[in-house]
Amino acid sequence: MPLALAALAGLLAWLWPAGVPWPQIVLGVLGVGVVLFFRDPERAVPDEPNALLAPADGQVTDILEVDDAPFLEGAAIRIGIFLSIFDVHINRAPCAGRVENIDRQPGRCINAMKYQDASRWNRACGVGMDCPDHPAGRVLVKQITGAIARRIVTAVAPGDALAAGQRFGMIKFGSRTELYLLRDPRARILVRPGDVVRAGRTILVRYEAPDQTA
Repeated sequence: MPLALAALAGLLAWLWPAGVPWPQIVLGVLGVGVVLFFRDPERAVPDEPNALLAPADGQVTDILEVDDAPFLEGAAIRIGIFLSIFDVHINRAPCAGRVENIDRQPGRCINAMKYQDASRWNRACGVGMDCPDHPAGRVLVKQITGAIARRIVTAVAPGDALAAGQRFGMIKFGSRTELYLLRDPRARILVRPGDVVRAGRTILVRYEAPDQTA
């Protein structure tokens, strides 16, 4: 579909009368934009079994403590990432684990930059993962729509096994992604609001050995 739209835009730009250049320019830019939006670059995934990787490209907007996170059923840390239309929109698993729950929530399409309202009210899909071989134990990745992003693709189902950094879905045309992890004195958060992160490559959290947290 993206390639078909890009090809159509390029064809229209080429066929448009030469004396009317602006439609050609606009359609050409549109075609290039569609191709760039749906790009899916390969990523070198860090070989760190005690780390949680960014589930999305974008900018960290908030790092908050929540009293009762969905799926995790306990006090948790939420790391929010805003994806602009210029970011890669592929979502990736933060660690190795098995999909235990998919929770699709109806809602609105508030501008994802208004992260508190978007997190609470927007249409979303939560991917809950059981990670028995990871110190996090369980994690939740929440895909959230935005004012332009109206479609969430979640290409996994309960029971599916994911490797760290593996693709599992995308949100189309600007959005927000959240990572939830249970509060743990071993978990050291390595990012802060304003940082730019890359899915499957940037380490958000590293778990220290017990003797290092004493």
